[in-house]
Amino acid sequence: MTSIALVDDEQSILASVSLALEAEGYEVDTFHNGLEALNALEKNNYDLGLFDIKMPKMDGNELLSKVRNSKKTDLKEMPIIFLTSKDQEQDEIIGLRMGAADYIKKPFSQKLLNERIRTVLRVYQNRKNDNSFSAETKKNLKKGSLELDELKQLCFWKNQIIELTVAEFNLIKSLAKYPGVVKDRNQLQDSMYGDSVYVDDRTIDSHIKRLRKKFKSYDPLFDQIRTRYGSGYSWRE
Repeated sequence: MTSIALVDDEQSILASVSLALEAEGYEVDTFHNGLEALNALEKNNYDLGLFDIKMPKMDGNELLSKVRNSKKTDLKEMPIIFLTSKDQEQDEIIGLRMGAADYIKKPFSQKLLNERIRTVLRVYQNRKNDNSFSAETKKNLKKGSLELDELKQLCFWKNQIIELTVAEFNLIKSLAKYPGVVKDRNQLQDSMYGDSVYVDDRTIDSHIKRLRKKFKSYDPLFDQIRTRYGSGYSWRE
């Protein structure tokens, strides 16, 4: 059974999310702060961590840092998804560079959380089992200076890894797969979240803005994502 460590200082989150995940077949241990969680993480083995960022005693970023610097190999490599109400881009970038697998902002859909957990667990398992895939299976999507490894969910731009969330990776893949084809916001929403989750247009625009900023931090001349006013977005051929 897949085990999850859920860390949040809101009792309502601990109760509702743990019940929903247990109904999906996961084994869930809950913790009210980072310090309490770290003690358990060092003693027990978990397959995935769900960490809130803003917590007393030890916040999510500090907890993630402790996890990534642990002498315990399984803990050091454990995938982490942040559950956060903080809408600050810098926190997201810092967390991703420290080794967080994804971010989900509160309030969130339980269906979305379930899907992200399945995706992150699959991606991390693929990274462990890289040698078991055939050359045919491992074919990556390559468009100019962009390369996407879907099995391991890694994005490369000019051979540099760009740290992306699950939604951002799906967005880039949707655009780059068919260069020049304009995708409207509904199509991009479906590629990022599936057809069971609704987000407004501003969320898509915000993701596009963040993606441009991330790529430009590695390459100031990046200009592959084109805005088609009144229509949507496309990947420059």
